[in-house]
Amino acid sequence: MEWAGLAEWWLEEAQDAAYGTEVLPLLRSVLPGVAGATVLEVGCGEGQVLRMLTEAGAIAFGMDSEQALARRAGQAFRGVLPSLAAVRDGAVDGIVCNLVLEHLPSLDRVFDEWYRVTRPGGWCTLVVNHPLQTAPGAGPITDPDDGEVFLRVGEYFDRGWTDEPAGEGTVRFHHRPLGEVLEAAAMAGWRLERFEERAVSAEMRSSDPSWSGHEHVPRLLGARWRR
Repeated sequence: MEWAGLAEWWLEEAQDAAYGTEVLPLLRSVLPGVAGATVLEVGCGEGQVLRMLTEAGAIAFGMDSEQALARRAGQAFRGVLPSLAAVRDGAVDGIVCNLVLEHLPSLDRVFDEWYRVTRPGGWCTLVVNHPLQTAPGAGPITDPDDGEVFLRVGEYFDRGWTDEPAGEGTVRFHHRPLGEVLEAAAMAGWRLERFEERAVSAEMRSSDPSWSGHEHVPRLLGARWRR
């Protein structure tokens, strides 16, 4: 995954209030205790999650494909997934992957590399946009008569992608059915330990009336696996 030229866009995006009210609470929910753990965040961006992990007592470092973001994060190096060649076998207690998987064109070797660099008994966690939201043609539909919100699932069972606005450019979201993610993790040897789906929070709905009625539509997905 290459994010060349998107660093400035992401620096603004990461300050969005929704990141703090929607994304980080779900990530905290699926993370195990991290105090004293060595944790690698893949796709660390500007380092917001790394700081959260460090504040929770983890020994955290990150990797990002965009050099400008890796430098901004501090304790991070440049790398391009799926390869984690810079990390030795069994070097970490846990992997964190936050809003990154949907930007990868393929899952080949992704979970395998995470498995390789994680010690036996370690874990990996991820948060992604729910696959029901990323299928081409997917999106909410609001009934103009009563305001009820329905979800148009789009081409859910097919792989596909959409390009979404990102500053002066675009960022690509790759869609794959949920079963493909679960199967890729299982084939690499990971055992599913926690699985959580969330709609838009009450806080988000109260601050932005356009989200009213979305409490029954899955927006994000979080999961944790054990090695």
